[in-house]
Amino acid sequence: MSGRERARPGKSLSGRIAGKRRPRDPARLAVRAFLFCLLLLAVAAVIGFLYFAEAVASLEAPVNPEADAIVVLTGGYQRIDHAVGLLESGAGGRLLISGVNPATSGNQLRKLTQSSPTLFECCVDMGYDAVDTLGNANETARWISDHGFRRVLVVTNNYHMPRSLLELKLSDARTEFIAYPVVNTDLKNDNWLRRPLVLRVLVSEYLKYSVARLRAFAGARTATGLRGDLAGIAGD
Repeated sequence: MSGRERARPGKSLSGRIAGKRRPRDPARLAVRAFLFCLLLLAVAAVIGFLYFAEAVASLEAPVNPEADAIVVLTGGYQRIDHAVGLLESGAGGRLLISGVNPATSGNQLRKLTQSSPTLFECCVDMGYDAVDTLGNANETARWISDHGFRRVLVVTNNYHMPRSLLELKLSDARTEFIAYPVVNTDLKNDNWLRRPLVLRVLVSEYLKYSVARLRAFAGARTATGLRGDLAGIAGD
């Protein structure tokens, strides 16, 4: 019998090989899809971080700020120095120092800022209830409501400003918050990618900001970040 006679009509060699292939494993396809989604998330996270860093780097303090009041979120005495200086210059009529350690007195902060006793006595309020940025926002919202302010200067570090403004607006949508960033590192002109400490701070703050955005989008109820409420929960 010849080779032509042995070959089955209508079925090529490639067709016979294709017919022997095993069906694709669904588990393998699922793993590939999962890895592809992880890759997309990683790319989106990197792009989001670069956008966040650029936004922080572009923050600048207003030249002649004017507001009803000023709030400074604790985390460094340099922030408080800037806030007291704004109060002395008349940028706002009253100052809240939010998130003060309960062991720190107003007199101690006054001495550190080298400001007058009269100024602290008349125009500076100490906020001892906030334990984090969410607490700062809720403590500030209560203070604003008590005094009826409408325009408030917000003093904090530039990298901390996006999350601070987000939490403040979520806690008090009626008030106009004006950013007054304190710049410790010039991100615009400095190669911060080669500075591990600065990079670590930015990444950490970006992650916290992202979580806050997701929480706001989902409308999730969380703790208030206020010392009194946390003490109540612990007591229960």
